[in-house]
Amino acid sequence: MFEIVAKDIMGRIGKLKTKHGTVETPTILPVVNPNIELIPPKDLPKFGATMIITNAYIIYRTQRELALEKGIHRLLKVNVPVMTDSGSYQLMMYGDVEIENEEILRFQSEIGSDVIVPLDIPTPPDSDYNTALKDLILTIEREKEAKKFKGDSLLALPIQGSTHMDLRRKSAEEALKIGGDLYAIGGVVPLMDTYRFHDVIRIILEVKSVLPSNAVVHLFGAGHPMIFSLAVALGCDLFDSAAYALYAKDDRYLTPHGTKKIEELHYFPCSCPVCMKYTPKELREMGKDERERVLAEHNLYVTFEEIRRIKQAIKENNLFELVEKRIRSHPNLLKAWRIVKDYIDLLDEYDPFIKGSFFYTGIESCYRPTIRRHQERVLNVEIEKDTVVISSDEGCLADFYLKAPFGVVPAEMLESYPVGHSEIPDLLEDEALNVAVEGLMRFLNSHPNKSFLLKVDQSWLKYLKDLPSNVVVECLDRKRDLDLQE
Repeated sequence: MFEIVAKDIMGRIGKLKTKHGTVETPTILPVVNPNIELIPPKDLPKFGATMIITNAYIIYRTQRELALEKGIHRLLKVNVPVMTDSGSYQLMMYGDVEIENEEILRFQSEIGSDVIVPLDIPTPPDSDYNTALKDLILTIEREKEAKKFKGDSLLALPIQGSTHMDLRRKSAEEALKIGGDLYAIGGVVPLMDTYRFHDVIRIILEVKSVLPSNAVVHLFGAGHPMIFSLAVALGCDLFDSAAYALYAKDDRYLTPHGTKKIEELHYFPCSCPVCMKYTPKELREMGKDERERVLAEHNLYVTFEEIRRIKQAIKENNLFELVEKRIRSHPNLLKAWRIVKDYIDLLDEYDPFIKGSFFYTGIESCYRPTIRRHQERVLNVEIEKDTVVISSDEGCLADFYLKAPFGVVPAEMLESYPVGHSEIPDLLEDEALNVAVEGLMRFLNSHPNKSFLLKVDQSWLKYLKDLPSNVVVECLDRKRDLDLQE
């Protein structure tokens, strides 16, 4: 059902098989409201959509007989796979829906949905623990009911639990026991709306720590391009959102770095067909309905452009670099990404061991599994000499070299990945130097019976504290001064 064809970090390019064709992931499913046709569903593939999502509950309430007669694909006039949601969003927004779980599951199956979803309970963030647990127990019961309606459709099992991480893990564990085709992380839209990206990222990582590596992960309600690379890097395969339309309705223009109001723009920073055809002034002068449609088209173009950019980064094994650029779009994204330090073991399980390059883009680069792997590999290097020379200057003859942020590097590995394939600026943050010294200390302590001569530039001295007694430090800057005086 799901074939992984390329990987980087925890992200992957995959092929998801449905009864209406194979979908390449990662991708986003544009939300289609069958009663509000801003952009006809049949036109969505021209923007890049290979799968769409619509709300089975709305269709059940407004077009039930027609949907049962035609089926969901003929009703929407599309040939691409269609996922149907069950009304959980309406349940979260309005507190109740006039339908039972089995009824909406049967309806989704009867209209030929490619992916069906039970009526889960999306507990709001920060709900008290007992409420979240009660809602989760009901969600699990409904997921068990869903199995008998699966038929030849794929079954998406929602992962709930509010902001209680143990409940998110429990939800993922129970969904695994039930056995879904997709695992959909829900209840995160309010977090994204309030820029609580750190909570979203922690939820994703807690869920991923439970699910097997081949599980397809859907992140409900994620529609802004600036979060895609981060979520894909942590293992999300599918997204869905009506953001392209909702932002357009509010005269907002999407970019991979954030959102702009049309009245703020003097120039379009994009070369999509919309932005090449119109100026910001011309859009502002349009009627409301036409402007909304044109903005929605731009928002779709830029959304799928970012998806393609992420896929290319996965192919080139430089997804870290793309993520580290994108997180600088907003301080809360930067805060969110730094959480990965707490999950380095999980990232290490997924991230490829060998890549083409290592580009340092800031202190976040120090969190990459590659650095820890390098430091651990160096501990296994056999040392025959009794006195070992470690230098921070490659121009100085030595057995090992001290390179930030990697730590100790055997002379024979200076041309190998990752050190030999790295681009590192001359001036580095304290964190990068501290990470290197941590690796140095582990190396020194693993060889208590050897003597070490540590030849370093003066810039290193303030980081070298509490060195073992078998280490002698020589400052290269002072030696150079003496050589010049002589």
